[in-house]
Amino acid sequence: MAENEAAQQRFGIQKIYLKDASLEAPLGAAAFAKDWQPKINVDINTKNSKVSDDNFEVVLTMTVTATLGEQTALLIEVQQAGLFLAQGITGEALSQTLGIMAPNLLFPYIRETIDSLAIKGGFPTINLQPINFEALYRQAAQQATQQAVNKMSKEAH
Repeated sequence: MAENEAAQQRFGIQKIYLKDASLEAPLGAAAFAKDWQPKINVDINTKNSKVSDDNFEVVLTMTVTATLGEQTALLIEVQQAGLFLAQGITGEALSQTLGIMAPNLLFPYIRETIDSLAIKGGFPTINLQPINFEALYRQAAQQATQQAVNKMSKEAH
């Protein structure tokens, strides 16, 4: 019975926390005098690290840049982190769990933090659209495979 339980896979949230947050308004009050029709750019990054045997820290980083013309009016960077239990999960299943499931769980928290920071900075809300972390994971895996193939073909010549 104990061996059967040990073979079971478990995934769960231990803790969700804000690791880092910053807001910059380089134009200061001048940004509020302009017509607020910014171009919004969102950069996303995830990384994970093993904390202990079955515990992993996953950090979802989002950088939101709002530009008016050529000038940056608002820059928000947030690192939302979580400590996750991944017991009995190994290999590709672990990579997918930490690269897809964990960021999906962190996204609502980072989305709210970015929106809250924008409002506290005197700017209109920033309503980030849902993100398909599975598609991003697959794209990153495909790029890594292609880079490995390119590297091997260069070394062969």
